[in-house]
Amino acid sequence: MFNRLIEQEIIKYIDNDKILLLLWARQVWKTSIIKNLKSYLEKEWIVSNYINLENPDFLNLLNEHPENLFKIVWKSESKKIIFIDEVQYLKNPSNFLKYIYDEYKWNIKLIVSWSSAFYIDKNFKDSLAGRKKIFYINTLNFEEFLIFKWQEHLIKYLKEKNVLLIDKNDLYYYYYEYITYWGYPDVVLEDDFEEKRNLLEEIWLSYIKKDILEAWVEYEDKYYFILKILSSQVWSLLNLNEISNTINLNVVTVEKYIYIMKKSFHIATITPFYQNIRKELTKMQKVYFYDLWLRNYFLNNFDSFDYRIDKWALFENIVFRNFLNKYKVTDLKFWRTQNKNEVDFIIEKDKKAYEVKVNKAKFDIKKYKLFLENYPDFKLELIDFDSSIFL
Repeated sequence: MFNRLIEQEIIKYIDNDKILLLLWARQVWKTSIIKNLKSYLEKEWIVSNYINLENPDFLNLLNEHPENLFKIVWKSESKKIIFIDEVQYLKNPSNFLKYIYDEYKWNIKLIVSWSSAFYIDKNFKDSLAGRKKIFYINTLNFEEFLIFKWQEHLIKYLKEKNVLLIDKNDLYYYYYEYITYWGYPDVVLEDDFEEKRNLLEEIWLSYIKKDILEAWVEYEDKYYFILKILSSQVWSLLNLNEISNTINLNVVTVEKYIYIMKKSFHIATITPFYQNIRKELTKMQKVYFYDLWLRNYFLNNFDSFDYRIDKWALFENIVFRNFLNKYKVTDLKFWRTQNKNEVDFIIEKDKKAYEVKVNKAKFDIKKYKLFLENYPDFKLELIDFDSSIFL
């Protein structure tokens, strides 16, 4: 019924010979996206096949030798596209993909997917440099959220960065729902708010815990405790030693669990921006959640934004997540000195700096004098609640 916006980006790369690697978060309608792509190919008279490596017979065949692919699909002279789902389960997926690409790139194009970035470092022994294009497929952004809510008429305001008073209440109503329950398609389509929470609980228990099990987390309860700690520390500096002491777990294991959380798209960290001032922070990172519902889940707080006592922290996480509609996590940095002068977000390649305030009346440009004096080529802008909708 619905198409994800990422589908059109993937289609742009159908005609070249690169392997398309689709990296999924859990429950983002993977099956639906693959079906939509196959439907597009059929309309273009392009032959395609689908292989799911959760099937042990297929998995065993491909583990034996890449050429066994042709025991599953017909080898042909004409170009065909082969979808391989859950490729991370192969013993050596990079070797398999490299072999098929090098031997058959003229008549086979691979579109492969896996469900956790944790496996990239664990199972991919080769970078596949020059052979791949990666797509990260996450939960719905706000534009897609409106489409799933049958509110396409409101999208023009997002694109024009303007909203008529007559439609402002509607736009804000949906934005409040979005930032509370976030963008899992099945949750978005559910209208009952109690049932939304039940679905989110099910996603956590059935799918996200699968990431934890597959990553061989030894102390599951402490992993959850770290997530709970981080949910109350959004925007603050990530202090591994402090977490280690709080939960009585060695720093190396804490660091490992943070790594798994990042690779499983539970959290993201951004690094400090520094160039000129000796007392600028250079190491400690800030942490944000990819999905705001997960933060709300661990805080046990699904109150509407207007009634949140933590709205300043929640809002900064909202802005971070909205930035990901345009930028990679590695593009985002923050600036802070040891004397606690700070700017919330720095995008160096655009020479832009952003300060986040729920209420724009609390923004005072004089407080950023030190940053502007040391980085005069950067433009400093305010992001308040109204402007965050249009990011």
